[in-house]
Amino acid sequence: MGTLLDLYDYAEAEDIAVYWYPLRKGPSLSLPGGAFDCGAVALDPWKLDSIAMEKVCLGHEVGHCKTGAFYNKYAACDVRKKHENRADKWAIGKLIPAEELDAAVTAGHTELWDLADYFGVTEAFMRKAVCWYKFGNLAPELYL
Repeated sequence: MGTLLDLYDYAEAEDIAVYWYPLRKGPSLSLPGGAFDCGAVALDPWKLDSIAMEKVCLGHEVGHCKTGAFYNKYAACDVRKKHENRADKWAIGKLIPAEELDAAVTAGHTELWDLADYFGVTEAFMRKAVCWYKFGNLAPELYL
C-alpha cells in the first residue's frame, strides 16, 4: 500500500509532470504528452476536499497517462466511459492491489469505510475497487 507521496514519486519517476492549477470544471485532468513525453496532470487544490480525494484523483489521472486513455471533449459518451474505466482500473491496481485488499480483509477490515480509511482513498473509490475485484466491472451501483 503506497502513500500519496509515493504516488507523486511514481509520477515523477515516470516523467509525468504534476501541476497544481485552478481548473474551471473538475478537480483534476490529464493531458497526453508528445512523442517522447509521458503527459501531464493538473490538480486543483481548491477542489480537493481531502488527502484521500487527492490520492484518488492523482491515481486516476496518472492512470490516463500510463494507459494512454485520452479522449477529446467531442468524443461520444461511450468512448469517454471506456477511457475513464481504463484509468480507474489502472488506479485501482496501483492504489489497492488485490493481494493487499485480501490481506486487509483477513486482518479484519471488512467495512467499506474502514477499507477506504486503511488504503487512504475515498469510500466511492473503494466501492469501485471492491466491485472490480468481486464482479469484474466498475458499476458499484448495481451491487453495493
